[in-house]
Amino acid sequence: MSLIRAATTVGGMTLLSRIVGMVREILMARYLGAGFAADAFLVAFRLPNLFRSLFAEGAFSAAFVPLVSQQLGKEMDEADGRLRAVRLTEQALAVLFPVLLLFTIVIMLAASPIVWAMTGGFEDRSPEKLELTVQLTRLAFPYLMLISLASLLGGLLNALGRFWVYAAAPILLNLTFIIGFLLFRGTTPIETATMQAAAIAVAGILQFLWLCWDCWRIGVLPRLTWPRLTPEVKTLLKRIGPAAIGAGATQINLLVSTMIAARNLPEGSVSYLYYADRLNQLALGMIGVGMGVALLPTMGRLLGAGNNEAAIHQQNRGIEFVLLFGLPASVALIVSADPIVAALFQHGEFTRADRIACAAALKAFSTGLVAYMLVKVLTPGFHARGDTRTPMLIALGAIALNLTGNLLLSRMLDHVGIAVATSISAWVNVAVLALVLIRRADWHPDGGLTKSVPRMLAAALLMAGMLLALNPIVLPLAEGSLAGRAMGMLLLVGGGGLVYAGIGLLIGAWSPRQLLNSFRRG
Repeated sequence: MSLIRAATTVGGMTLLSRIVGMVREILMARYLGAGFAADAFLVAFRLPNLFRSLFAEGAFSAAFVPLVSQQLGKEMDEADGRLRAVRLTEQALAVLFPVLLLFTIVIMLAASPIVWAMTGGFEDRSPEKLELTVQLTRLAFPYLMLISLASLLGGLLNALGRFWVYAAAPILLNLTFIIGFLLFRGTTPIETATMQAAAIAVAGILQFLWLCWDCWRIGVLPRLTWPRLTPEVKTLLKRIGPAAIGAGATQINLLVSTMIAARNLPEGSVSYLYYADRLNQLALGMIGVGMGVALLPTMGRLLGAGNNEAAIHQQNRGIEFVLLFGLPASVALIVSADPIVAALFQHGEFTRADRIACAAALKAFSTGLVAYMLVKVLTPGFHARGDTRTPMLIALGAIALNLTGNLLLSRMLDHVGIAVATSISAWVNVAVLALVLIRRADWHPDGGLTKSVPRMLAAALLMAGMLLALNPIVLPLAEGSLAGRAMGMLLLVGGGGLVYAGIGLLIGAWSPRQLLNSFRRG
């Protein structure tokens, strides 16, 4: 399967998941709002979500997928390659399962001091909010073990080219949330938050069973065996720690932001940052994550076969692809943040004042959207070559910068300062990753990339002018009825998309023929 086709397969599933997830966020804003229960739930959800990003999506993918992919790239016999891949998965599962089980138990037992360390007891020093957050954390945290095991199976499927199955798994999480809101919510926001925390663990079970089913269906379901520290497992364990930090820098930064907002900023700040980040993640998941997932095994196979230049070419096409869609997404979220947040969230417990505060955070987060995407595409250049240490060191520097920026800018700009600092640290992360790859001769921008990027940027800026003209028309619609909100979003998305696509085609930012050719099997 070609790189672009694989990326769009993942991106399409991720888009569907994020659309369902946006329904989840709309229901969350309606029934939890941006106050006491919402802040407690979002802090509780942040902890398993962080470890999911670090270990499940970050470390397991970055460390495990290249090992499997390189083995597949060396094998002449496909059946033998699949057998070796399953054996490696069994070895990894045998070692990681008891570690994950013990880690989950320890976190659940130590939830109270951990939550206090994250929040400092919250800005209002409310013992009731702290106790609720601890309770919700204990309900939600088993999700980590389940989704980590699911991610190990997903890494095997990705290495075998079955991208859509793992990419579809998050849809189950969002559907579980939605069913919980619609059928099992309580009579108060606190009861509803408690039901949602339990729904997180239920979703982990469903996602794990989904991945088990597909592995069983194609005959690659690994067995649970006795742990053995084979050379492959030792290599995996050596790479997991650095990979977790390197791939999860964005999530670590968001955790830092949550901690500072909970400790130092007024009630509602955690929620404003969360809802703004979810809109940012909609575009990131559809474009950046999809390309990163597809690029890692593709580069691993090429490097395993000794074809370095082809790997660099694929990385350039990956960068070109994420910029083609990432630039207009970033510009649109910055320019039209107010009507977008109004249309999606401003109803029920989520007030007009909440919308204004959330939109300000969205604008700041979105200045770093392209950077978040580029991190996803540049990092495989290291991981596919077995280097998880360098991205980790770069990410640690970015995390330190983010922490410093959070502390300084939050004093001047409240929650918006936190979003600004996160975006700045993401751009620094990108710049250093690119410079190191260039110095190692592991990547260089080719002629196609340097030619198309300025044209994409020009098309995105012209689109911004059109969106600025539309905003005064769309905002009243976005604050009105459901039909009005839908019409307003259609005007923004449809109008902006048509202008960007038309101008981009006119000035040569993209070519329909090249785009179609990218979907052909390689």
